[in-house]
Amino acid sequence: MVAKLSISLMAIINMEESKRQKQVARLVQEEMSEIMQKHGLSIFKGGLVTVSKVLMTVDLSAARVYISIYNSKSPEELIDAMQRNVKELRYDLGKRMRHQLRIIPHLQFFLDDTMDHIERMNEVFKEINKDKNNSEEEE
Repeated sequence: MVAKLSISLMAIINMEESKRQKQVARLVQEEMSEIMQKHGLSIFKGGLVTVSKVLMTVDLSAARVYISIYNSKSPEELIDAMQRNVKELRYDLGKRMRHQLRIIPHLQFFLDDTMDHIERMNEVFKEINKDKNNSEEEE
């Protein structure tokens, strides 16, 4: 009993996902993508919307759904709209996953801004290269 407790505490501390967490997260990600297409949320105000990542809690009772939005002026509006309709989205998820999970996870939506960070880093690297080339030409 003590060994099991210490192993589970180590998993929580290290934030390692179990195999089951990864399986359920992948399944939730696929189903949420299809639900978004069904509801017409995959294209929101001219922007492309994708489910980029899902993280599950240890007990599989809650899912953190990360949404990537491309070419949209107001990505926060979509996240707010999804939070307002979370009951309907969870109900649709439950209809699709009722034979695979005992508990349908509560959904929390977050904006995934990884692409924004990548773009900013690319701009920084371009500036560094320009500065480096300018200093070499001056010498």
